[in-house]
Amino acid sequence: MKRKMILYIIVGFTIISCNDLDLNPLSEGSSENWYSNESEIEMAVANLFNIVYWDADLTRLSGLDPSAQNQPYQWTDKFTDDWTARATLDYITSATITSQTSYVIGTWDYAYECIAAANRILVNLDRAKSKVTDDKINEFAANARFVRASQYAKLIFLYGDVPYYTNIMDVDEAFSLSRTAKETILDSIYIDYDYAIQYLPKSYANNEYKFATKGAALAMKSRIALYMKDYKIARDASEACMNLGIYELYPDYQKLFLSSTKNSIETVFANPRSVELGLMIHKGNRPKEPLPRNAGGFGNGGPSWDLFCSYLCTDGLPIDESPLFNPQEPFKNRDPRCAASITEFGTEWLGYIYQPHPDSVTVLKISTGAYVQNQDTRSVQQYCSYNALVWKKKIDEDWLDLETDPDNIVIRYADVLLIYAEAKIELGEIDQSVLDAINKVRARAYKADFEETSLYPAVTTTNQSELRKILRVERRMEFAWEGRRYADIIRWKLAEKVLNLPIYGILDAAELKEKVVDKGLWFFPETPSIDEDGVPDFSSLYNKGLVKFLVQRKFDQTKQYLWPIPSTEIEINPNIVQNPNY
Repeated sequence: MKRKMILYIIVGFTIISCNDLDLNPLSEGSSENWYSNESEIEMAVANLFNIVYWDADLTRLSGLDPSAQNQPYQWTDKFTDDWTARATLDYITSATITSQTSYVIGTWDYAYECIAAANRILVNLDRAKSKVTDDKINEFAANARFVRASQYAKLIFLYGDVPYYTNIMDVDEAFSLSRTAKETILDSIYIDYDYAIQYLPKSYANNEYKFATKGAALAMKSRIALYMKDYKIARDASEACMNLGIYELYPDYQKLFLSSTKNSIETVFANPRSVELGLMIHKGNRPKEPLPRNAGGFGNGGPSWDLFCSYLCTDGLPIDESPLFNPQEPFKNRDPRCAASITEFGTEWLGYIYQPHPDSVTVLKISTGAYVQNQDTRSVQQYCSYNALVWKKKIDEDWLDLETDPDNIVIRYADVLLIYAEAKIELGEIDQSVLDAINKVRARAYKADFEETSLYPAVTTTNQSELRKILRVERRMEFAWEGRRYADIIRWKLAEKVLNLPIYGILDAAELKEKVVDKGLWFFPETPSIDEDGVPDFSSLYNKGLVKFLVQRKFDQTKQYLWPIPSTEIEINPNIVQNPNY
């Protein structure tokens, strides 16, 4: 199902930062003459939904490429055990994050820039009261407060206590600002969301895509409540979003994330992109990273073995418990989201048969019917995927031209369902609604009605500890490459475990053939064990010399559950105290 979308073009809006907190930059013309009518306010509100505030990528945040606003992946997945990029690590996965790390500073700056813009709207709305109806004023205010709440929610989750303000401040006031307790800010976030819930519409005329909606406010409120372990509020907000009766799960999981699927019935809040209007995945080299080399990509930056092994088998069991799992045919009998997210060996993908097997030195090119040199096997190309896996989720033929415009989905209905289920599980309120919420998400992957429990491995247990484990695995399968894993391993306190494990890959070509292929052991020589947290153990394979050590992840649990406050803030404001151990 598609809905008509309106993409706002903001002409003449230049963002100018006055200081690191962006307390009073001019993003909408002169403060003395703006906000005087509905059109001017609508333009200012539209600026709050600029995609850079909602999906800022590492390249843009580092300042290396200011034009690269719309990269093709959620940046936080690089911070997790779902990601492998040959033998390289990120600042977080190498425990080298500091107060000067580019995205530590950039994330902070963009959030406060957006907050400042929202505050200016809210402070100045009275100017237009003689020309704008009260209903419209309330709607504009609701959008601004929705945005402010969402940006503060991001800040307190990443940094903990942060400076909090709701007015327009000059530089002297900014220098006197100190950190406010995150619990206090959270209360204000809820107040802003509640205002938005009251005054935002359920939808816009003719299903046009404009700004935030009542459902978006409820969903985003439930997310930050869950992240902050405020389970009753998370339960109530997610249930209220469900009870709106507006959202449904899109029937095809793989197609949901493509540029051909705009503003689907599952989308609760998203930013649109448009090739025609120049708002698209950037044309630079970055989109080539996850593409296979036969299709012109780099074969770098893809799914980890950790993620691959987390997908359950079709009987609902993990791979080390299911009799259906065959390590030599690891895609067979797996949850459909596995092959929808990771390219299955021997299948057509982006114009070629994808086959990383070292004996497959040539591969079929679909358009010509001819066999060509296979650049996706390490026996031919040493720099193709080091673990033989490449992404499929979110990608289609549009990526070959590097001009693709999928929606940037901030939150979707599957997340709302699983937030509701997790909150109820943690509250010990396990009933049929919890099972239904999980089963709806799982059944969609199988393209089955959730009530037809013979068509998919339905969840039936009501044991809290078992459901907690099931829910966590379900989230990992459902949200791979959507930027959810980082928040999950942080709030579940799993980062200190999963980000201190090695990354492994396949052996180099000659050794791989000798030790694995010629003995009939391709792809996995044996099934890795899966622990109670759904984490695979490859140490046995490594000790037997059957896989290659690539790099050691490292996570410092004494400090890394929070990011450091940017050095730029510490230097200019003596009232800002750094987080512990940075």
